[in-house]
Amino acid sequence: MENILSTLADILWGLPLIILVIGAGSFFTIGSRFFQFRKFGYIMKNTFGEIFKNDHKNSKEKGIVSPFQAVSIALASTIGVGNIAGVASAIALGGPGAVFWMWIAALVGMMTKMVEVTLAVHYREENSDGSTFGGPTYYIKKGLGIERGMKWWKLPATIFIIGMFFVIFISLQSYTVAESFESTFGIPMLVTGTVYVILTYIVLFGGIRRIAEMASKVVPFMAAFYIIGGLIIIIKNIENVVPSFQLIFTAAFNPMAAVGGFAGTGVSAAIRRGVSRSVYSNEAGFGTAPMAHATAKAKSAIDQGMWGVFEVFVDTMLVCTMTALIIISSGVWSSGVSGASLTLLAFETGLGLPGKVLLTASIFIFAWTTSTGQWTYAETILRFMFGESKINEQIIKVIRYIYPLSQYGMIVLAVTAGLPPKIMWLFADVMTALPTFINVFVCIALSGTFFKLLKDYEIRIKNNENVKITNQQ
Repeated sequence: MENILSTLADILWGLPLIILVIGAGSFFTIGSRFFQFRKFGYIMKNTFGEIFKNDHKNSKEKGIVSPFQAVSIALASTIGVGNIAGVASAIALGGPGAVFWMWIAALVGMMTKMVEVTLAVHYREENSDGSTFGGPTYYIKKGLGIERGMKWWKLPATIFIIGMFFVIFISLQSYTVAESFESTFGIPMLVTGTVYVILTYIVLFGGIRRIAEMASKVVPFMAAFYIIGGLIIIIKNIENVVPSFQLIFTAAFNPMAAVGGFAGTGVSAAIRRGVSRSVYSNEAGFGTAPMAHATAKAKSAIDQGMWGVFEVFVDTMLVCTMTALIIISSGVWSSGVSGASLTLLAFETGLGLPGKVLLTASIFIFAWTTSTGQWTYAETILRFMFGESKINEQIIKVIRYIYPLSQYGMIVLAVTAGLPPKIMWLFADVMTALPTFINVFVCIALSGTFFKLLKDYEIRIKNNENVKITNQQ
């Protein structure tokens, strides 16, 4: 099975998709005149600088949650097992050079995510109760179907939905938690999976508002906790930090020979693993985060779009880099271990058993917030498919009850079939390719709308005018 999945992942994440992901990000970056770099300070001021404000409580803008709660839902998905297990798996499969290509994909991916978030808010729809929903399926329908009269818009929308349902309902969150608890405490994976499912149900019953409230409270603390623990390990191995960066840059352009338990790899493998893990981790171009942002009480589409830049920066440039340095500087990257077990080994090497225990707890929280946050994506797609009615509300409720069980099924599959982490993460690579293809192509097709919104926004800011929301109905 490993050979089949590896071949399929190599095909899907081969030259065409890599060119598309990097090329699209570069196109948006150049077209926006390097907005994420020249306006980085402004972006941080209007995202991170707004976190502790509560203006949204009295806001008259359309939406369900505050801009920060929306980004917390998205970050709950991005800052998760992709940062801990995904980065570790990328290094185990593609070598340290994969980290460099992860950075490249993230730097241009900042604009890709800004584009998709902006389009999601611009094209979102409002329900009778004032709630708002949007995302790739909505801007495919309204941007391509209605505005441009493309009668075949349902084809890309359907392909995106199929791919996204695979990603949402066949997830690696519960599997990674179960793997970690078995490695640290010796608790059987099925036992951990059962507890995980029960806790997921508790949050899901409260709907999107409860998910947003929980995410906005938990995400900042779990990210800070992980970064602090990681910094301690890096400081302990401070003499290895510069050599770690040298290894990352060297391996990005040169084949890596086998060493220890590491089987060796070529440059193409480093690029594939780095780019695919970048998309899996920060979800730039993936099409998930726009569905969370579309529910926000945003001042304007561009204002909310800037949170997309913030997300990618925090997720990849900070948290993923932290994970990579922990693994490489501690010397465990060539141990032959993969997935969450590799990061656990690095924490245990740096902080002893307490470090491994604390990371296991972090993985649980990371994965749990990801699982609950991903339900908002599923609900957005279901509302797009079924529309607004009492019968359809009941259908969505039934599917909500099924959702956690589908993730439990991944644990059952892994245990009964004896699948190792490497196999599970190759499966993740395969799943993320399909919706990414569709969403990035659509974002390119609608780039003219984004550039127009951005130009208008910058003119208004320059003239000190208030920027009002411009989403279409």
